[in-house]
Amino acid sequence: MTTRVLHLSDLHFGAGRDAEIQLGLTVLVERVEPELIVASGDLTHRAKRRQHEDAAGFLRSLGPPLLAVPGNHDIPWSFPHRLVRPFSEFERVWQTTEPLFQSPTLQVVGLNSARPWRHQSGGIRSGQLDRARELFDSAPEGALRVVVLHHHLIGAPWRSRKKPVAHRNAVLAGLVDAGAELILAGHIHQAAVSGRHEFEVIEGDMRGVTVSIAPGLGQPRPSRRGEARGAHTYTVSTEEIEVLTHVWGGGDWELTGIRRFARGRHALSSPRR
Repeated sequence: MTTRVLHLSDLHFGAGRDAEIQLGLTVLVERVEPELIVASGDLTHRAKRRQHEDAAGFLRSLGPPLLAVPGNHDIPWSFPHRLVRPFSEFERVWQTTEPLFQSPTLQVVGLNSARPWRHQSGGIRSGQLDRARELFDSAPEGALRVVVLHHHLIGAPWRSRKKPVAHRNAVLAGLVDAGAELILAGHIHQAAVSGRHEFEVIEGDMRGVTVSIAPGLGQPRPSRRGEARGAHTYTVSTEEIEVLTHVWGGGDWELTGIRRFARGRHALSSPRR
């Protein structure tokens, strides 16, 4: 059984170019026809009520089911609201900061990595890892086990001052041990994908995992070098995960990368020709 997921991140609604984002995404969704759309944080630019409403309204208008988690831009910048009620507006439009999507092919767990006392970096607590493990243990047989958070767990291809999730080695190990097969994030506005074989020696019964960062869609700082505009799609079968990188070329989407990763403990089949 094959399924497809569209991964968006860092829309930054309210920073400008919202109309261009909306036009481009409508086209991409029609082409991809995903079972699920994932939005991994920074849906708004300044966490204002109107920005939350515009972002949620547009994403829901795309049609497929949605799973969204907050980023560091989705909490208020002003005090005391940033510390007293950091997620009130996000929860008003999305109901929860840690959503769950379940289907026969997918078990997707959202984790809130945004922390009001951290300007850039985020965090994941042990209780969140325990929750992910429990939810993955109850997943249907063969369903892809996916974690979504905002802050990245692998390095940026282009140098970035944006900080990853705190204690990322421990968080990554905890998610792998919990049973995650695909970990999705954003934050750095750069595309990056890596398989476990590329950062850890796997022996015996150890699982594989694919870690992916989607390029941002919003462009609040258009002159900043090293930030792409794009999205990822994942086509998932029983044997592999295929990752496609789509970059917005100013008028249409350009396919700029195709990568394949094995699921579970087995190697990929021979390269396609």
